[in-house]
Amino acid sequence: MTGQHYNKTSNARGAASVSPAAGGHAAAGKHAAASSAPRVRRAGLADTIMYAVFLIAALISVICVLLICLFLFANGLPPIIKIGALEFLTGLVWKPASGIYGIAPMIIGSLYVTAGAMLAGVPAGVLTAVFLAGFCPDRLHRLLSPAVSLLAGIPSVVYGFFGLVLIVPIMQSLFGTGKNIFTASILLGIMILPTVVSVSETALRAVPDNYYEGALALGATHEYAFFFTVLPAAKSGVTAAIILGVGRSIGETMAVIMVAGNQPAIPDSIFKGVRTMTANIVLEMGYAADLHREALIGTAVVLFVFILVINLLFSIVKRGMKA
Repeated sequence: MTGQHYNKTSNARGAASVSPAAGGHAAAGKHAAASSAPRVRRAGLADTIMYAVFLIAALISVICVLLICLFLFANGLPPIIKIGALEFLTGLVWKPASGIYGIAPMIIGSLYVTAGAMLAGVPAGVLTAVFLAGFCPDRLHRLLSPAVSLLAGIPSVVYGFFGLVLIVPIMQSLFGTGKNIFTASILLGIMILPTVVSVSETALRAVPDNYYEGALALGATHEYAFFFTVLPAAKSGVTAAIILGVGRSIGETMAVIMVAGNQPAIPDSIFKGVRTMTANIVLEMGYAADLHREALIGTAVVLFVFILVINLLFSIVKRGMKA
């Protein structure tokens, strides 16, 4: 009995001694919860505000694209229908003064110049990216990489002036004509280099190291491993770079106007002048009126469809990269 009484007494004392501490902890917990509640509410409010800001920004971007599409198709499709879609797209003569609106020479001119730019710029851009990603010393890379990025910031009119005072005289002395498809292709090839180089280099550096190391373990040389293992593994990214380069070249205006010759006729040689769709819009929109102006907007619709197709191809390539 004495032992049991001692145990009950000691338990009661222990409970009495513990309960104030427990009560203190509970009070501290309630105080901390009470003080943290306003911070949680403020953080939740900030998150809600920033979510709304980002949502509004995204909606503005989408609305702008939709408004551009609405304006172009609402103002560009009626003249195409009035002139006749087949006559407008396949007509070989562009004479607004006579009421003849055929943009086939401009479409073909845009394709010629873009294809020439790809032939001039893509091999140089991809090989430059290969050099920067796999062969360039670090010290030299710190110099070349900013220089390539700097090319992207040069205005197109500066490129055009460069072509006008340097490339055009050289072509004039070599081939007898300076402003032609060949000159425009070389200039556009230089202009797309930053896009092709930067995107391709990023794709090459994203290839896992074990691809390269596995090729070396099988006895391949450094060059063979990079060109036949790393480069094929990055083909989706390199293809995306080429597609972006196509988009840049087909939408270029000022530089092409200054060196392409601006002749609205289908050329029979790469050393003949040519007019692109963008150049046609810029050159004549300032004084165009009535159906002439509407036909230029229709030309913009055709160009817009070209750009949409290019962006669609880019999206397909990106999905291939993720897969």
